[in-house]
Amino acid sequence: MKYFAALAPMKDAQKSKEYRQQHLDFLRDQREAGNVFMYGRFADGAGGLVIYQGESLEAVEEIVRQDPYVTSGARHFEIHEWDMQTDYTIQS
Repeated sequence: MKYFAALAPMKDAQKSKEYRQQHLDFLRDQREAGNVFMYGRFADGAGGLVIYQGESLEAVEEIVRQDPYVTSGARHFEIHEWDMQTDYTIQS
């Protein structure tokens, strides 16, 4: 299983407010399905970050495209594979 960081920068603040509950319900369902590791919004209001778990970038992108924030046009998205470090050592 790989981890993927999905950045969700703000595109339309009004739509973000309108679709917030649907977005949160989507994330809850994805977490229960084992697809979401963690998530949260940026304190400055610029958007949010979701850490997905999946087999491939394509599989995670398919899930992200179903997020109500994305389908409504409230947020953009950008996904990167995340090499999570658990031993807290800096690797160069």
